[in-house]
Amino acid sequence: MDHFVPFFSLFVLAIFVGYFVVWSVTPALHTPLMAVTNAISSVIIVGALIALAVPALGAASWVSKVFGFFAVILASVNIFGGFLVTQRMLAMYKAKSKH
Repeated sequence: MDHFVPFFSLFVLAIFVGYFVVWSVTPALHTPLMAVTNAISSVIIVGALIALAVPALGAASWVSKVFGFFAVILASVNIFGGFLVTQRMLAMYKAKSKH
């Protein structure tokens, strides 16, 4: 319990920094930023799959599997959503055909 306060404070600080960093990005940099977050999410999925593969050695192994499962789900949503947003933004820059 003595490590909870510093870790929780770091988590809250990361939320504030992340919020201000993401909302201050110009629209021209949005697509490269999405590519970087997709790469980070793919690393998260690798870690989550490792957490899911933990053998059942103790009573706490189910916690690893549950958190690993939710990490895979959330990172997958982030990756696929990022690809959809990137596709929409790139479609805005395509030349419109005249009929």
